[in-house]
Amino acid sequence: MTREKSDIVPPKYDLDAKWDACVDLTARRFVYSSVAGAFGGLLLFRSPVSRWAAVAFGAGIGIGSAYTECSQKFDGFPTKFPAAAPKVPEAPVSETVLQNPPPQDRQE
Repeated sequence: MTREKSDIVPPKYDLDAKWDACVDLTARRFVYSSVAGAFGGLLLFRSPVSRWAAVAFGAGIGIGSAYTECSQKFDGFPTKFPAAAPKVPEAPVSETVLQNPPPQDRQE
């Protein structure tokens, strides 16, 4: 009469499975993007410093994309700015014109 772990903990709250998936995802994306950066650096750059920079850039992209997806798996979406346009106070045109009169050219 042993219960399986899946019977006890619902998948939404199973942190072990989420951590395993995130570690696996991070390792794969880090390696794949580093290899892609190395290949791109080999094709595009001549100096070793530039090639290593391409590898580091690829690794950073892999870790960043893995972080984003893992934060979504843990229901903690990264902060996003609201898509709504900023609110502009509505004022009648006459008030706006009276507050900021246009400069007048003087003719003497």
